[in-house]
Amino acid sequence: MGSKISLALALLLELLWAAAGLHRSQFPDSFLFGASTSSYQVEGAWLEGNKSATIWDVFTHLPGKIKDGSNGDVADDHYHRYLEDVELMHSLGLNAYRFSISWSRVLPRGRFGDINTIGVEFYNNLINSVLSKGIQPVVSLCHLDIPQELEDRYGAWLSPEIQEDFGYFAEVCFKAFGDRVKYWITINEPNLMLKFGYLIGTIPPCRCSLPYGNCTSGDSTLEPYIAAHNVILAHATAVDIYKSKYQVKQGGFIGIVINCKWYEQLRNVSEDYIAAQRALAFDVGWILDPIIFGDYPTEMREILGSKLPTFISQERRKLRHKIDFIGINHYTTHYVKDCIFSSCELNKYDGNALVFTSAQRNGQLIGTPTPMENIFVVPYGMEKVIMYFKERYNSTPMYIMENGFPQKSSNDMLLDDLVKDPDRIDFMQNYLTFLTKAMRQGADVRGYFVWSLMDNFEWLYGYSVRFGLYHVDYTTQKRTPKQSAKWYQEFLADQRLLHQKTGTNLKTQGFK
Repeated sequence: MGSKISLALALLLELLWAAAGLHRSQFPDSFLFGASTSSYQVEGAWLEGNKSATIWDVFTHLPGKIKDGSNGDVADDHYHRYLEDVELMHSLGLNAYRFSISWSRVLPRGRFGDINTIGVEFYNNLINSVLSKGIQPVVSLCHLDIPQELEDRYGAWLSPEIQEDFGYFAEVCFKAFGDRVKYWITINEPNLMLKFGYLIGTIPPCRCSLPYGNCTSGDSTLEPYIAAHNVILAHATAVDIYKSKYQVKQGGFIGIVINCKWYEQLRNVSEDYIAAQRALAFDVGWILDPIIFGDYPTEMREILGSKLPTFISQERRKLRHKIDFIGINHYTTHYVKDCIFSSCELNKYDGNALVFTSAQRNGQLIGTPTPMENIFVVPYGMEKVIMYFKERYNSTPMYIMENGFPQKSSNDMLLDDLVKDPDRIDFMQNYLTFLTKAMRQGADVRGYFVWSLMDNFEWLYGYSVRFGLYHVDYTTQKRTPKQSAKWYQEFLADQRLLHQKTGTNLKTQGFK
């Protein structure tokens, strides 16, 4: 009887909470509410200020690579307009801004050349401007755009040399900016970068082999795992430098950001439940298990065998320092079907886990479709992703570093239509609601960042989709707030004065 009463009470409380709606006051005062961008997607000035070409600069100038034939040469011209953009952040009431530092702008030739003082000055100015408005800078060291020179010299992530280069770059940034930057991200979405860059081959360096993709070079059965090994150890090199030499005196925190879609079992059978867990291991555990536990997931070892590298003792020592937080980029959910005991066609992105993924079950879509074919609106996935990370990674603190809604864009669409984005408002409100559900179950989530502050260059989609809270006219560079910007501003308003007045108290974040 007691358990039935407890269950009924819990359900009643859940209904009362839902009926109360979503409010800023449901989150701790110390919670970081921000927006995100990345250097290549917003900065422009692609060869200005002694910056060298990145792998994306080279890639986007090749015909037919980007959906609308565009590139990031100018993008949002954030390099010249950052002061205006900081004012946008301030007007929203953000207390955090996540951006990335262009490796090519700070070290145009990696460790083979000099530090570019012009690039350092730009990021110093940006960081100081953000802080002057009471906004915490959250900085990614690598967000896809590595110097082309490192690719040309030794194959970038395919060579152990990248570990030394990344460690050198990280230390340059810690020295230059660490007195003010308290949140460091080593690498953004390495799992996604590795799959699209070395398995399917659709993004730089465009390496793959049949049947995964049709590239001029590469081996989809081996290279993703070689590159991942170097990514993990490059991350570990940066963390080791920060923890050993800078963290105590600078008082900051360091982590990594993983892209994670949720995998929902297609059929109500144990095989599909196990397949969903296996797909997560091949996507999330691939990167995080070595970083947190010291080795790759057993699910991967059992299937890949000797194709999966082994951490030697020296490499394990590199992994001794643990991250302070996990960043999560979450957008969507897919169904997953087992392909070990069932006959099915393996798909390219998840196929190495011996699974098939789909957005449909019995002819019904898992959620509302969007202009990006692989993103469907499935708000409950937010709660499930967070609880998965909580349980698998021992309640390591988490930040939602990206979450956003893609909006179709074309030259014949009117500004009035583009600034009206009720679907984005619904997306944010519903995903945030499921975020609060996870937090009420004990998930240690400490921040939420919308992707993105403003419309920008969306990789293979170019400018054909828009994720921004602010509309950007790419001809005039005028920024116009969308309805979602006004919604976010109103949502944050009841705590806005507190953060402007006091800033974010790092001690209340609970880090030791």
